[in-house]
Amino acid sequence: MLVNESIKAKEVRVIGPDGEQIGIMSSDNALRTAYDKGLDLILISPNAQPPVCRIADYGRYRYEQEKREKEAKKKQNIIEVKEVQLSCRIETHDFETKVKHAMRFLGEGNKVKVVLRFRGREMSHQEIGKEILERFREAVSEAGTVDKTPNLEGRLMTMIVNPIKK
Repeated sequence: MLVNESIKAKEVRVIGPDGEQIGIMSSDNALRTAYDKGLDLILISPNAQPPVCRIADYGRYRYEQEKREKEAKKKQNIIEVKEVQLSCRIETHDFETKVKHAMRFLGEGNKVKVVLRFRGREMSHQEIGKEILERFREAVSEAGTVDKTPNLEGRLMTMIVNPIKK
């Protein structure tokens, strides 16, 4: 952010300390006006024609901008992708435990990547893997919807489940 003497534009559009338009003037004139009021000339929009500057206290301006950024960051929702791994020979109880984990992740608003690994000769029975992933999809259907349908990548069959928005 450019301030005072570091502003190199010949002409600038100036906004006063109260937010009112002062007008277009040379940057030297604008700088003199800011100094007369005991404030700084801050370049707000360098890409505009002519560039827009504001007369304000730079320390206070920076403080308010950081405060706004922090507030925006608080409201931002970060979505993580959690992973649940299954196998072709998974037992019922283990399957239910994995479903509970996935339901918790979806409840927290995270995506869930379901990975089913084929080992050895299990590759020749891919339909079993599809059935397990279909059962998993039905089990988590009340908390999430399938974003990416099951597809085979090498020895892994993956599926991505998105949380349902409330």
